[in-house]
Amino acid sequence: MTVELLSPPQLSEELRQGTSPDLTRRRVGIGLSFAGAFIAAAVAAYQTGISKRLPDILPGKIWDAEKVDASNYAYANLQQPDGPMMLVNYGLTAMAIAAGGKDRARQNPALPVAAAAKAAADLALCSAMAALEWRENRKLCSWCQVATAISGVTLALTLPEAVKALRGPEPETAR
Repeated sequence: MTVELLSPPQLSEELRQGTSPDLTRRRVGIGLSFAGAFIAAAVAAYQTGISKRLPDILPGKIWDAEKVDASNYAYANLQQPDGPMMLVNYGLTAMAIAAGGKDRARQNPALPVAAAAKAAADLALCSAMAALEWRENRKLCSWCQVATAISGVTLALTLPEAVKALRGPEPETAR
């Protein structure tokens, strides 16, 4: 397998001006990663005292963002709240989806496979965190569960290109 590296001008042109179903899905996935980062920033602002309130964004008695995001589990890793880690995580997802040109499934198949793997890891992490939220608090953070949904949609968007990359180049038809 040969990996094709694009020049910066070619990569810029393909990412900004290119059109294809794969690029459309990638752009939506990048946008969703930005939305996840926004959610992470809101949670982190509450967890670090920048904002004193974190009202839930979904109706219902199951939600209590302030309780969940101030609970012990939210501060149990690396001597910091989990919101800033979530912010970095969604940035890494955007990077994985953005890497490579419009034909990266053919030119560098590891890139779409890595993007799908990252999106799958995000969904697994969000799901595990939701279980932990519920176990510790008997409540969920609505912001966090919107992020879980974002991760699920992002995974769905990355799969077609990853499958294409794993299948390899299409055989040429006889003329």
